[in-house]
Amino acid sequence: MPTHTRADRVKRVGSPGDHPEAITLGLHDIPPAHLVKAMPENVVLDLGWGRLIFGQTFSDAKHLAEVLREEGPGRRDICMYASEAHVVVARSPHELFIDPSHTYRLRFADTTLDAPIDAGANGITVRPLESRDDADEMNRVYLRCAMVPARVDVIWDNHVSCDAVTYLVATRETDGAVIGTVTGVDHHKLFDDPEHGSSLWTLAVDPAAGLPGVGEALTRAVAEHMRANGCAYLDLSVVHDNAAAIALYEKLGFRRVPVLCIKRKNAINEPLFTALTPETVDDLNPYARIIADEALRRGIQVEVLDAETGELRLTHGGRSVITRESLSEFTSAVAMSRCDDKRRTRRIAVEAGVTVPRGRLATFDEQDHEFLEAVGDVVVKPTRGEQGKGITVGVDGPGELDAALVRAREHSPEVLIEQRAQGDDLRLVVIDGAVVAAAIRRPAEVIGTGYHTVRDLVEAESRRRAAATGGESKIPVDEVTEATVREAGWSYDEVLPEGTRLRVRRTANLHQGGTIHDVTATVNPELSRVAVKMADAIGIGVTGIDLLVPDITGDDYVFIEANERPGLANHEPQPTAAAFIDYLFPGHPRLPQAWTPELPKP
Repeated sequence: MPTHTRADRVKRVGSPGDHPEAITLGLHDIPPAHLVKAMPENVVLDLGWGRLIFGQTFSDAKHLAEVLREEGPGRRDICMYASEAHVVVARSPHELFIDPSHTYRLRFADTTLDAPIDAGANGITVRPLESRDDADEMNRVYLRCAMVPARVDVIWDNHVSCDAVTYLVATRETDGAVIGTVTGVDHHKLFDDPEHGSSLWTLAVDPAAGLPGVGEALTRAVAEHMRANGCAYLDLSVVHDNAAAIALYEKLGFRRVPVLCIKRKNAINEPLFTALTPETVDDLNPYARIIADEALRRGIQVEVLDAETGELRLTHGGRSVITRESLSEFTSAVAMSRCDDKRRTRRIAVEAGVTVPRGRLATFDEQDHEFLEAVGDVVVKPTRGEQGKGITVGVDGPGELDAALVRAREHSPEVLIEQRAQGDDLRLVVIDGAVVAAAIRRPAEVIGTGYHTVRDLVEAESRRRAAATGGESKIPVDEVTEATVREAGWSYDEVLPEGTRLRVRRTANLHQGGTIHDVTATVNPELSRVAVKMADAIGIGVTGIDLLVPDITGDDYVFIEANERPGLANHEPQPTAAAFIDYLFPGHPRLPQAWTPELPKP
């Protein structure tokens, strides 16, 4: 490996408030104060998968916390040897955490390390990195081990430009394939470490290597390399419950030392800082589970109070909030009653200047028929209720009106009759005064196969929808579905031709088999403004506002209803759950977006 001066590689992180490029370094024990002064300040080493941040070179805990918070997306920074790790974490407890790993140290003066395993003995050869292809193969091994890969150019640049970083690969003698890798960092070469320490990183062995002893061979090789270079010891970090790895390191003479590791809360590190998932979380429906998962990702304690109803207690610090799906203690009883009573919701909309369809409270007499005759086509719905129960859309005859009134009255003694507006059913999710998701909802439909009856298709689609939503969405096989099919010119027992689409419900409610299509990026801002205005008029922080719109890019609409418990899971990947947790726990930072490496095919 070419030799370069330390000055070629080491850069400094600026003082608090500055943000120049980070310096590049490794890890180390905490030396006496008079030795710290002789070392470079604020040292960081970029290894591609993340940065090694040498906490002992930072004199200011606040600045060290700021550097950790600058972690890039899809990366995994590690800070070792901070003299006051607890103070650093306290600077940003929502974003930083103490990693539950042990630091193990091999002191060369105290240990007689056996020679590296002979290549011919186990069919393994351990050698330095030789080409960019080797770097690419290292990443393949990382991915097979579900580790974060590094850019090949970063690996190669470190290899040719920094003699403090050593990359070793293990190859299989039979075919020369790279089956393992390890990285070593010489702290003295990197930043004049007065203790002459070194460290081991990213030890990885291909699970399909087919040979024993690969990890041990790599560990022995990097240890021997560091000892030959005059290092006093070799450190490594291992998760506390990795019993197999700990047994190997202790066999080789490594011993635990009281050195802590600090990391940033991100999607990659999530298993390290989230509380153990309560067993009943698995019993939650998708609408409660999405909230529980978001809370757990952020280190918020989740207690499932009632899995069947989706009731949770979320706790962080001194704040505790009970939720039922997207309904929380912050939704007042008054606001909830305003959403529940559709007649009251209409009055609030009118008072707020929001457009509503013509309508009347049913009197169950000739006046209802006169209204139908005047407007031609109506929607009949109970004034109270949810999930589309009791609603009939597209009523245009007196007999049909009477039947619809009977159905609606089964769910509420008071029934609304509204003129049917033309257009698509638009759901806008408003959280804390902002629209965070918008979606068009369409009624359930089936597609003909050429040999299945309409009834078979409806039942099969209902099963698919139930499976996809944890049982939350099903197509009712009832008189409304039968009437909708009949109006389209078909019967339950007829075979629907291949490719023919048949709408089998009139309402777009997701609980009755409807589908949802995200339009957040294209919805007209005026429609979003109407939704926020309506939420404000009701006095509700979290709601789903339903409009009928002829065109989502236009500003024409009529208000239909407000839902006090919108299903946030229906709007993924829009950050509805994240916005909900923001609302419940103001100031609690979001984590970076999840990053999942693409695993290579076997």
